[in-house]
Amino acid sequence: MTAMVEIPRETPRTIDDERDSDFQLLCRDLKLVSAAMPDGYRVEIVGGSIVMSPWSKGQYNDILDSLLDQLSPHVPPGHRARTTPNLYTFPQFDDAFGPDLHVSDKAATRVDSIFLPGSALSLVAEQTSTSTRHRDLGEKADVYGKAEVPVYVLIDMLQGTVTVFDDPTPDLGYRRHAQIKFGETVRIPSPFDCELDTADWQA
Repeated sequence: MTAMVEIPRETPRTIDDERDSDFQLLCRDLKLVSAAMPDGYRVEIVGGSIVMSPWSKGQYNDILDSLLDQLSPHVPPGHRARTTPNLYTFPQFDDAFGPDLHVSDKAATRVDSIFLPGSALSLVAEQTSTSTRHRDLGEKADVYGKAEVPVYVLIDMLQGTVTVFDDPTPDLGYRRHAQIKFGETVRIPSPFDCELDTADWQA
């Protein structure tokens, strides 16, 4: 299930509210929604709207664990690969995403906030579900690319495929991608330069 959530404001916005950008107000609203959510849901900002989705099924963990194990020896210096729930912000697009796996600069993400800078990312990975597949393939691929996140790994659990996007530009997004079926091997490009083996992955 995916839902768009509208939060009523106590007072209407006026021209004097310019000290807080629309995105800052969205982030504030996200905190309110997140605090009221039952366990098992995550909250993101997608295209300027607050969206909630159920967390992934437990059977997805084996694939994320495999990806984490294979990537960890190859992360750029000063970066760390994690599967902890964190929100990375892209204010220029009015988005804040919580990727299933993320590799980011440790120094840049040591902030006293739930909102981490998207500019710190060197790789993101998303696992699709019925409710999130359209965003993972569309909005997220576009934003990650135009924000110049070096590598985006899209694990399509519905199709049993892995697509690796790279060579991002701020105008066009990702200019290159490679796709394999589960069971095959794919190259994770710079700054990782390693092979990803999906021999044991199952949709």
